[in-house]
Amino acid sequence: MVMYGITSWTWVYPFNPSVIRRVKEIGFDGIEIPVEDPSLLKVDEVKQQLDSYQLNCSSVCAVMSKERDPTSLEKDIQANSIKYLKFCVEFAEELGSDIVVGPIYSAVGKVLFEDKNLAWRTSVEVIREVAKYALDRGVYLGIEPLNRYETSLINLVSDALRFIEDVGVENVKLHFDTYHANIEEKSFSNAIKIAGNLLFHVHACENDRGTPGTGHIPWKEIAKALKDIGYNRWLVIETFQPGIKEIAVAASIWRPLEIDQELIAINGLEFLKSLFR
Repeated sequence: MVMYGITSWTWVYPFNPSVIRRVKEIGFDGIEIPVEDPSLLKVDEVKQQLDSYQLNCSSVCAVMSKERDPTSLEKDIQANSIKYLKFCVEFAEELGSDIVVGPIYSAVGKVLFEDKNLAWRTSVEVIREVAKYALDRGVYLGIEPLNRYETSLINLVSDALRFIEDVGVENVKLHFDTYHANIEEKSFSNAIKIAGNLLFHVHACENDRGTPGTGHIPWKEIAKALKDIGYNRWLVIETFQPGIKEIAVAASIWRPLEIDQELIAINGLEFLKSLFR
C-alpha cells in the first residue's frame, strides 16, 4: 500500500518544523524535508514535532548547489558535497526515514560540462562513498532524473539505471518524478516498468507543478504501472511557493500555481488517494 507525503516547500523555504502540524491536519502520512542549510536544522526539534503529531518523515531531499557539486573537479567542492550528503544521511536516520532523495549526483542548473564522461565518473565515485556510509546506517539513496533545463547528466530513467549500476552499491535506488518525466520520457508506463524493483521513491507532480489531477499528466497510466510493479512506498507531492528567489531560479516558479497554495495539498492528496483506492 502506498503512503502519501508532501514537501515542506509547499509552504516554506527554508524548512521550518512549524509546517508539520498542518501536514498532519490535512491527512498526509508523511512530510519530505529538504536540507537547504544544515546549520539551520535542529534535529531534536524536528523529531519532537514529528513525534508530537505522529507524522513520518517520508524522505530527506538533498538540495544540490554549486558549492556541493559532486561533479566538480575541485577537491574542496567534492569534499563539501560528501560532507553535505553524509549529513543528509545522518539527518534521515535520526528522523526515522530510510531514504535521501533528489539529484544528488550534480548541482541543479549545471547543464554544461567540459568533459561529461569525467563529470559522470567523478560523481559516481562521490556517490559510491556516500552510499557506503548510508548503507551502514540503513539509509537508501534515490537518484532522480531531472529535465534538460536543470541538468544534462541524468534526464531519463535509463540514465539513472546506468548510474546506479556504475555506483554498484546495493542501497542506491531510483527516484521518479512525474514532472521531469513529462518532459523527458516517451512513456510513463515504460519508464516505471524498466525501473521495476529499483524504484524506491516517487514525486507525484502535475505538469505545471500545480495540483495533481488538474493538468495533463496521465495519472491512470502511472497508477497502473506502479501497481503492476508492486510499488508500495511513498507518493510525495512536490511543489513550490512562488516568489522565492532561490526556488524561482532552480525550478522556474514565477507565478501562483493555485488560487490558494493549500489547495495543491488538500485536493492533490484526495486525488492521489482516489487513484489507489
